[in-house]
Amino acid sequence: MKSILLLLSFLLAGSAKTDNVLSRFKTPASFRQEAVLPGTFGAWLLKLPLKPVGTPARTYKGDIARTNLYTAAIVDMSVGTQDLQQCADAVMRLRGEYLYQQKNYKAIAFNFTSGFKCDFVHYADGYRYSNNHWVLKAKKDYSYPNFLRYMNLVFSYAGTLSLQKELKKVNNPDQLKTGDVFIRGGSPGHCFVVLDVVEDARHYKKFLLAQSFMPAQNIQVLQDNGDPWFSLERKSSIPYGELISKDYLKRFD
Repeated sequence: MKSILLLLSFLLAGSAKTDNVLSRFKTPASFRQEAVLPGTFGAWLLKLPLKPVGTPARTYKGDIARTNLYTAAIVDMSVGTQDLQQCADAVMRLRGEYLYQQKNYKAIAFNFTSGFKCDFVHYADGYRYSNNHWVLKAKKDYSYPNFLRYMNLVFSYAGTLSLQKELKKVNNPDQLKTGDVFIRGGSPGHCFVVLDVVEDARHYKKFLLAQSFMPAQNIQVLQDNGDPWFSLERKSSIPYGELISKDYLKRFD
């Protein structure tokens, strides 16, 4: 009996380790998984770890988020203790995390709404932001905790307006891929990031979306009336669902 329990514990632990976007959300019948190149942002998003099934979306204060109704899953990533990691911030966090894990530090850079380019290398080398300038104030530190401090700085001065300008427009919606972003800059603006794309024989695409919100909350994989698979052809009833349109489709590269 003890050996059986140990085996079950081992199997459950193994399942928990592989519980990510790709394993949790099975490809719908008659659809196939979109091919994603290894090492890309899209491939990294597919492997995003998820919190246990049934975990609610919570704000940075620990309260149940007002968007919890639309939760299909929660990304297992910190939200911080300040009201900073909101909609565009969550997209930048995911992009920054991907590049940091790739050790591609030089590519980690986001523009503030003012136009100032805030790059991680300057911050990690000890420079700090002051009135649209870098000022050397600290020791070199490329650690993960310092990366998170850098991201908090980005969250404080960047948003949908700046991110929208950085991203490249996707002119052909048929080329939508994992890692793309639906975004409208403004006050308030909003954005969603595409976590997975599937396609049927007619080249009809469905996709998973994730977001954060105001106040800052967990990054949540979304669902609309219980269905986590969105499409450009179907109108969505989730908040800012009108952005799920070719008119707002952009990407990092």
